[in-house]
Amino acid sequence: MNAADLLALFGHFLVLSLLAVGGAITTAPDMHRYLVVDQHWLSDAQFTASVAIAQAAPGPNVLFVAVLGWNVAGALGAFVTLLGMMLPSTTLALWATRWGERRAQTLFVRAFKAGFAPLTIGLLFATGWVLADPLRVSWRVLTLVAVTVWLCLRTRLGPMWLVAGGMLAGALGWA
Repeated sequence: MNAADLLALFGHFLVLSLLAVGGAITTAPDMHRYLVVDQHWLSDAQFTASVAIAQAAPGPNVLFVAVLGWNVAGALGAFVTLLGMMLPSTTLALWATRWGERRAQTLFVRAFKAGFAPLTIGLLFATGWVLADPLRVSWRVLTLVAVTVWLCLRTRLGPMWLVAGGMLAGALGWA
């Protein structure tokens, strides 16, 4: 990978950083489009495996960005993607938090916070769709997802029980 490609990779993740409402994982669909569809630097399977490996590892959610960068361009790719993802959003978050704390009771700040909840949920749904697409998800998996969402919304059951239930369903071959 040449310097122009690394700069383009950095620039793309720099822009995605400012769109990562709800965390870096919400921009995974566009990362997929850029890395897999447009640039052909990764395959569908490599992209999905990179995200899965990073999500399974202990540590911050954003680690998947470094794994993607590593798979594209080694250690330099990991550095470039992670710096691109972290620099603008961290700077903006620090500034916005300080600004918002001083104006927490204003109508604008309350409306802003309320408006971002559905946006974040939509972005997370799109991420799940992109990550599940290469797996050719069956009706059993979709049923399991629907039941899990219903249980999350209607009960006080802890999420770890739902994860354990999904793991059991997979182990038994139901999903």
